[in-house]
Amino acid sequence: MHILIVEDEPGVASFVGRGLTEAGHQPDISETGEEGLRKALQKDYDFIILDLILPGITGLEVCRRYREEKAFDTPILMLTALGSTEDIVSGLKVGADDYLVKPFKFKELMARIEALTRGRTRQASPEKLKIIDLEVDLYRRIVSRGGQMIRLTAREYDLLVYLLKNKGRVVSRESILAAVWEMDWDVETNVVDVYINYLRNKIDKPFDHKLIKTMIGMGYILTEETIS
Repeated sequence: MHILIVEDEPGVASFVGRGLTEAGHQPDISETGEEGLRKALQKDYDFIILDLILPGITGLEVCRRYREEKAFDTPILMLTALGSTEDIVSGLKVGADDYLVKPFKFKELMARIEALTRGRTRQASPEKLKIIDLEVDLYRRIVSRGGQMIRLTAREYDLLVYLLKNKGRVVSRESILAAVWEMDWDVETNVVDVYINYLRNKIDKPFDHKLIKTMIGMGYILTEETIS
């Protein structure tokens, strides 16, 4: 994969770049937010590793502007030395798909990359998931509702696909976190609720018929039925 690393700490950038090269990937390294954003917009990368604190514009601003101007399908992993819930949620809100707190082990970084890119290769034949007027083309990774294209981040897309594959069935926050984030449940983590809200704003809020329902104390369900 062609991977962009935006990291101003030479030791971290070198460590990650060397490991990715040895793993068979092609890393590009940028040391500032401006340079990283310019490269991201000029080239087509398969994955972006983005530090939160950068000289010039921050990683949050790079992520936000990249998502506004270009691809929503390219996974973005945010690196942070902060690790507080507020910092993590801020990164997720502007379009990051996951985060990794410094210091980290390279095998942990690779596990996150593999989890975010798993299943993104094209399948042998087109396959679609659908519920009333909401449709996901898994071959082209296109989401639409009522004939209107909907742009999702990589993580939002994975969450929607999981809900569609389990449509009509209540799925718990624990099962969503395990399947979509491949993480054990952390009682202090509200990332599932945050992303459910993101999805609702994009696939439900603009339409009369709401598909994502909350089952209090149990989780969520994607269904065309009305639940009282």
